[in-house]
Amino acid sequence: MIDVENLAVDRGSNRILEDYAFHLEAGSVLSVLGANGVGKTTLLASLIGLLKPACGRISIAGRTGFVPQLFEVPFSYSALDIALMGRARHLGLFGAPKRRDYEIVRQNLALLGIEALEKRPFNALSGGQRQLVMIAQALSSECTLLILDEPCAALDYKNQDRVLDLIARLRADHRMTIVFTTHMPLHAVEVASHVLLMKSATDYLFGPVERTLTAENLSDLYDLPIGKAEFAGLDKHTFAPLFGSSGSTFHV
Repeated sequence: MIDVENLAVDRGSNRILEDYAFHLEAGSVLSVLGANGVGKTTLLASLIGLLKPACGRISIAGRTGFVPQLFEVPFSYSALDIALMGRARHLGLFGAPKRRDYEIVRQNLALLGIEALEKRPFNALSGGQRQLVMIAQALSSECTLLILDEPCAALDYKNQDRVLDLIARLRADHRMTIVFTTHMPLHAVEVASHVLLMKSATDYLFGPVERTLTAENLSDLYDLPIGKAEFAGLDKHTFAPLFGSSGSTFHV
């Protein structure tokens, strides 16, 4: 589904990524983690074609949908209008949306639990609501690869759960391939099959979650002690910074 070989990406005179390579099968979910400024958004911009590689190759099979981290519009579009823009590739240059296009968009708004927002001005919505509308837009494009830049950054816990559940269902029910950036290792634990840990322009780790997302690797990634928290009585765990502690595992 995604093949990245010897990828190097520049922004101006600065080389942001150098010699990155990974392969992601269709139906996988990749979570990209790393410190601010390490190049996560640059990588996504390369995957969707906004940035041309300085060298190397990116190969993607299928249609791509993208959800940016922040999005505003200069005109008074409704939430429905914004989500409907996802149908553009199906309408042609001068095509107008038809009944079926509206049905698909409304299905995706309902999937995200935001159908009641369709008539609201997009710019009047909260940051989290706008993020959900943009996800509905991407899904309405009928993409096979969904790329999201920090999709839960502006969301409360309830809506984070909604988005993570949606990612899990899209993978399980539709075999959609998904790539998302996050600062929360727990999000990768919950829904990702693979992780890409970006430490620098040349230093990264890629692999299955269960093998690659460890307290040791996260501690190295963030240059901060990270512990693994295991929940008693549940087959679940998370990771958390251990401020002032040298331990690596604790129980709650």
